[in-house]
Amino acid sequence: MTPAVSEEWIRRVPKVDLHCHLIGTVRATTFADLARRAKLDLPDDPERIFADINSLPPDPALYRNTVIPVPQGRSAGEPEVSYSLFQASAWVIQSLRDADDLTRIVYEAFEDAHRLSGTRHLELFFDDVPEHLSALGYTGSVEAYAEGIRMAERDFGMTGRMIKGIDRSKSGAEALERVREVVDNPNEYVVGIGLDNLETAGPPERFADAYRLAGQAGLHRTAHSSEHAPSAQNTITCLDLLGCDRIDHGYYVLEDPEVVARVRDERVTFTVGSTTSRRSWRPWRRASIRAMLDAGLNVVPCSDDPGMFPTTLANEYTILNEQIGASREQLSRMAVRAVDASWLPDAERSALRGEVEAVLAELETAGV
Repeated sequence: MTPAVSEEWIRRVPKVDLHCHLIGTVRATTFADLARRAKLDLPDDPERIFADINSLPPDPALYRNTVIPVPQGRSAGEPEVSYSLFQASAWVIQSLRDADDLTRIVYEAFEDAHRLSGTRHLELFFDDVPEHLSALGYTGSVEAYAEGIRMAERDFGMTGRMIKGIDRSKSGAEALERVREVVDNPNEYVVGIGLDNLETAGPPERFADAYRLAGQAGLHRTAHSSEHAPSAQNTITCLDLLGCDRIDHGYYVLEDPEVVARVRDERVTFTVGSTTSRRSWRPWRRASIRAMLDAGLNVVPCSDDPGMFPTTLANEYTILNEQIGASREQLSRMAVRAVDASWLPDAERSALRGEVEAVLAELETAGV
């Protein structure tokens, strides 16, 4: 049995979160405040909705005979009335009314990451500007987000960057337009793009032109892959065709031993989350991460949508240790590898790596 890592160790290790969706960080109390002010017509109290977020699994026929068996039905303890992560996110977006709201939710995302997890660097996915905030435009919304990061850097000693989310349910032409918007309006905090939404909604090859433009412009690239489609092929496409620096999720690479060997040898970084809004899938997620560790893959924990699951990056470290069986040594390597996979400038990344290594050494010396 893997020895338990102390709460103090998990609390004190400086952490890096590379996969976190801004809308998914919004606090239940903030959603309640914004929804009431916007007079949204909701089916229940905002905080009750957040408590009952539970995205139901898709057609179980897609997931028969996978390497790690996928639960085929609901699990015990699921809420009687379920709200999907996407529906809850849509309501949160509707409740946002101006640039100050955008700055607020970014600042609160960093505040919670700092206070609850000791997160030192945070990279946030952000979505397209909603129609009702179109007057802000891309540059206005990004500047509002950036102001939240600057405030957090000042107040918490953190660093932060933004990732433009590319909605795979839309067309390749729309994705190309979104990337052009990023390229034509550079901002120091927007450093990359990431393909998101349900993997079954759009194959990665649809977005080759958008990703090619991003690469030509020097933007980093990632993609949600092998998360919903039970195949390793999408991950190969994301690496070879889209030029991704890292992969978000990636659990179904386990379906192909040759792919497992390749991504192990190439030290591909996978940002993995033990907690998902599909509550019945949580045991599958954790068993998959265990298998990825056993295969020697380079996994680092992420919080994904911490306000809505709910979870924290510190909680993900705890689950890795207590339920998945990751040792202290493995967790230490993950903390350092997350720094290495970050999209900070070289000098800042090197300094942060030194900081993390120094704290790990101090904890080891102190026997914490």
